[in-house]
Amino acid sequence: MNYFVIGEREIVLAFGLVGVKGESVVTKDDALIAFNKATGQEKISIENKTTSIPVSELRPKVLILTEEVSQLLEDEVLAWQKKGDFPLVVEVPGIHGPLAGKKSLTDSIREAIGIQI
Repeated sequence: MNYFVIGEREIVLAFGLVGVKGESVVTKDDALIAFNKATGQEKISIENKTTSIPVSELRPKVLILTEEVSQLLEDEVLAWQKKGDFPLVVEVPGIHGPLAGKKSLTDSIREAIGIQI
């Protein structure tokens, strides 16, 4: 499966150690540019222009965003998720841990199914 991560430099480096490509961002503008590239909303330059691979196949299947980046791009991420297209957007805590007020995956599962795991 094809993954891509957008977040703080340390997070991108950590994911890079296990082979996941990514882009480190600092500002909202940087994050928006990276998000648009990863979701195919911006032109992707292809070195081999004779490829028969559709552009949708070049996009990652899973886009990993840190909570901080997701918060910066809240409207864009919500609009993308409503489209129901790949890549699937997944949030992970940033370098400083989970943001205050964010539910963990375990809490969400517990709330959804009513049992503790």
